[in-house]
Amino acid sequence: MKLYHSYTDAELLLLIKKDDEKAFRELYEKYWKKLLAQAFVKLQSTEEAEEIVQTIFTNLWKRRHTLQLKFSFHTYVAAMLKYEILRQLALNKKEKQRKANAPWLHVVEDNSTCEWLDYEQLQSDIEKEVQSLPEKCQLVFRLSREEGLTENQIAESLNIAPKTVQAHIGKALKQLRSSLQQFLAFF
Repeated sequence: MKLYHSYTDAELLLLIKKDDEKAFRELYEKYWKKLLAQAFVKLQSTEEAEEIVQTIFTNLWKRRHTLQLKFSFHTYVAAMLKYEILRQLALNKKEKQRKANAPWLHVVEDNSTCEWLDYEQLQSDIEKEVQSLPEKCQLVFRLSREEGLTENQIAESLNIAPKTVQAHIGKALKQLRSSLQQFLAFF
């Protein structure tokens, strides 16, 4: 059996059309460094160059069944690279213009971890407050907010008046608001 590296690009493409991942890997290994180097020269960004090469090979795999080349594979991927680089340069130019027109917009901090921790703390504080509610009030509040039941459904299931359900929910919300006031004031 012939080794993949001894196949021509055209033979490898035929195998790729038959979902042969090893043939795809062979083409990838053969071309990715060349494409990456060319993309880096034009973009001066390793990250953008890597992303473009990845996009090219991802698209190649996605189109493997419908791919029809008029010229060599090398010519095809070179053209793909050219268009991806042009697309990226256009995006970069647009981003530069946007930043120049609104310089305050590009100063964005990633606070996702802090926000997540704040959210976790808020969830914990809410849970503590809900647990401190009287038993019936806690049950009504959970059925309303966690189970999504309507006041009438809660009243029916607990065999109490809808006005009593409203009173329990009002009491729970009032207690939550007052105990979480410092957190809400922060925002």
